[in-house]
Amino acid sequence: MAYRTRGAISPLTTDRPPLPGRRAEEQQRGCLFALAQLPLIIFLAVIGTLLTVAAVHDLFLL
Repeated sequence: MAYRTRGAISPLTTDRPPLPGRRAEEQQRGCLFALAQLPLIIFLAVIGTLLTVAAVHDLFLL
């Protein structure tokens, strides 16, 4: 049986009511929206590639 509290809303639901003082379109979008941004994806891919190249160099060439 799942644990639920009265009035609790899952952060995964998309039909949450807006916070007091904010309109629905001004809501925070969260981490998954940030990870879907192309510049961040490119940055993380470059950093991941550099770390992989450094690890391969340390393991096999030193």
